Amino acid sequence: MKREEIKKTEKLYSTLGELIYAVAKADGLIQDTEFAKLEELLEGHDWAETIRWSFEYEVKHDSDAEQVFQKVINKCEAHGPAPEFLEFIDLINQIAEASNGIDEQEERVITGFSHDLIARFRKKIKSMGVN
Repeated sequence: MKREEIKKTEKLYSTLGELIYAVAKADGLIQDTEFAKLEELLEGHDWAETIRWSFEYEVKHDSDAEQVFQKVINKCEAHGPAPEFLEFIDLINQIAEASNGIDEQEERVITGFSHDLIARFRKKIKSMGVN
């Protein structure tokens, strides 16, 4: 992988850490089971350090989950479609499920991620004159 590609991928996985934070924090509190599930999912992951760092950064700063979510959507839109987004959706579902199932606020963030991103990509494609 070229240096440029590595940097782009690193930024993308840093965004995943932020997305995981937004989902885990959506109900107001990050549960111990969500922390544990995150650690389990990151074990052996190529980008574990990057994901963990960005997640912990948001935790440390007690960031507003909605603002983090909007930042994630903007970064993902700027990145463009990527197969990694399927992995992102799977991981955030597993994190949310870890604490007594997926509640309404978490579901809203998870659904919003995929729907908002798809809508933005469609809009971008239409603005390019592609049907």
